[in-house]
This record gives sequence, C-alpha cells and structure tokens, in this order.
Amino acid sequence: MLALDGGGLRGIFEVALLAALELDLGVRVVDCFDLVVGTSTGGIAALGLGAGMSPAEILAFYLEHHRRIFANPLGWRTVRRLWRAKYPTARLEQPLRQVFGDRLVGESQMPLVIPTYNIGVNAVCLIKTPHHPRLRRDHRLPMWQTALATASAPTFFPAVRAGDHGDRLVDGGLWANNPTLVGIAEAVSLFERDLAEVAVLSVGTLTGTDTRRPQLDGGGFLAWGRSPNLISVLLGAQGAGALGLAEHLLGNDRLFRLDAVVPDEVLALDRCDPAELIARASHESRLFSPVFQAALSGHRPDPYHPHYGPNARKVTHAHT
Repeated sequence: MLALDGGGLRGIFEVALLAALELDLGVRVVDCFDLVVGTSTGGIAALGLGAGMSPAEILAFYLEHHRRIFANPLGWRTVRRLWRAKYPTARLEQPLRQVFGDRLVGESQMPLVIPTYNIGVNAVCLIKTPHHPRLRRDHRLPMWQTALATASAPTFFPAVRAGDHGDRLVDGGLWANNPTLVGIAEAVSLFERDLAEVAVLSVGTLTGTDTRRPQLDGGGFLAWGRSPNLISVLLGAQGAGALGLAEHLLGNDRLFRLDAVVPDEVLALDRCDPAELIARASHESRLFSPVFQAALSGHRPDPYHPHYGPNARKVTHAHT
C-alpha cells in the first residue's frame, strides 16, 4: 500500500520524491502497490496516479498551477481569511477539471481510498473506487470533484457540495492527514488480507523542527488560533498517532516512512518554495532508493477489475 499525506502545496515533495524513485530505478511506482490511499494534496496525487499520470506529470501540474491557485496580492487574502475562506473554490476547481477532465472515480486504473469529512452530518467520508461489490456509489463521482473535496481545507477553501445528494465535504486532513491506518483497515476488511501480508510506504509532506512556546500552555483563542499553532499541532498529533499505531500493527520491517524534518517557516500550506521541496525530495529519495528496490519494487499486484462503472468486469459474482 502507498499512503500519501496531506499538506497543501507541500505535496510537491511527495510527487517529486516518487518521480525521483521512478527515474532512479526504472520502475513505475504504481506497479508496486495494490492500493493507494491519499488525503488532501495526497488525494490529488493518488487520483492522478489512478488516472494514469506519472508522478513527474503530477509534479508538472503543481508547478504549472500553484501560483494562480494560491495568489495573494498585497496579502489581502490573509485578512479575508478572518471571516471567509482565503481562496475561492474556482482557483482550485478549474485546474483540477483541466487535468482530470470527465474521468470518474470508477475509471481509476487501481484501487483508491480518499478520505474527506462530511460537515453536514459530522461524519468521516471515504471515497473509494469500486474494488469491492458493496462499493456501489462513489464510482459515479468525478475525479476532479473528489480531489477538490479532499483538498478543501477549512479557512483555505469552502466546503464542496458533492455527489447526488450534495454532501458538504471538506479536507480529509481533519481526521486522517496521514491516511496509513485508513489503508491498513481497508486491506484487512474489504481486501480480506491478514496483517502479516500488509506492507506500507507512507510518504509525508515535511515535519517541522520547532516546538511550541511555553506561552501556549495556558493560551486561549488568540494564542492557539494564531497560525500555525493549532493547525500544526493537530496535523502533527494525528500523523504521529497514526504512524505509532501502524508501527504497532505492522512492525518496522513492513512500515516504511519517507519524510524530511525542516524549519517551520518551510511548512506553510500555501506558501512554499517548490525548488526547496524538490531538492529535499531528491535527497530523501537518494537515501531510500536502495530500500525501495529491495523491499517494495519486486511486488506486482493482481490485476484490478472494478465491480461497477464503465470498466466493470462482465461476470456475475455469486457473493453480490
């Protein structure tokens, strides 16, 4: 399983890292995994892989569109964020429509799980390809809309009305910014795999070196609400918890984590230096390349046959 963290524009690090592994080893990363799970920017990357794009092509998408998506002339959108979402939906929707076109989730070339959160009913929402007979609904969702929903971080983008019933979906990073546990649960439940059969490559979007100042210990709304305190603590805590539990379930020999530790000023969700992210991805991929080749590159998944949608298998399933 390949699990891709959320992290806004820092997703450049993820796809640059995967692109470097492909170039070094002469393999297609997607050929080495049975399942891809991605949240937020990782969800965009996962859907891109499902649509047949290479990591290098997804990286090119980020580099082409990031300035327009996150344009903030004179900083006035930072002020707007006090009472409205910082960026309009169209900023992200238009390039996603451009890259995914009319493709549906059911047309993915591999099994995917994309975490979102439904604020209308206060419930988690996992958008899945039809890789199991009971997954009858999500295959009809457009890929662009699914990508928009999982990446619509509150205060950055408005919620997305998705599906036949207009579910109000926002960024899956609210509860699964690191989706490793989501993927493990999917492998054990719907794929009916034993834990001993599960191996995970978890790719992060950089981790900060700074700790929170002691003044935050007794702080109120003003202290905690000031970016990046609350957001960074929540995302960091969820990610650390998910990794710790995954390691407990799988052990060190079947859980591989790729990330980099950087100063906190590098971590803004919408303001990063792409060249810096690519350089760090190059370094991490250089170190990990031999491990990937030895532990992961030899695996080949079974052919994927979706149960529903335009590419559905044409046989009758006795257990449906």
